[in-house]
Amino acid sequence: QVQLVESGGGAVQAGGSLRLSCTISGYTYSTYCLAWFRQVPGGPREGVASFESDGAMDYADFVKGRFTISKDNAENILHLHLQMNSLKPEDSGMYICAAAARPKCPADDYNFHFWGRGTQVTVAS
Repeated sequence: QVQLVESGGGAVQAGGSLRLSCTISGYTYSTYCLAWFRQVPGGPREGVASFESDGAMDYADFVKGRFTISKDNAENILHLHLQMNSLKPEDSGMYICAAAARPKCPADDYNFHFWGRGTQVTVAS
């Protein structure tokens, strides 16, 4: 059973930094797309950043130059990280980790197979 558990959220002042982590256990597929999404109450899920099994990374325009996605793994557990710098109030939301068992990231969030519950980020102005 694949499980994704996020951590690292919190409240910070604008201009501050946070590092989110997602621990992915039970993932046995040979390829993957791992991604961070963001959602605010009543709003859609927005893709923030992604990491494909060939090492390709991608970012939403609104985080380019400020956020960095990375991955490491140990003993069959994947760890996905999101370093968030120069945070803005509009970066606030629930940050959710997701995985798709395919080599290229799907264009639509409904094609991701596994989801975490999220970790809340609040950026005060």
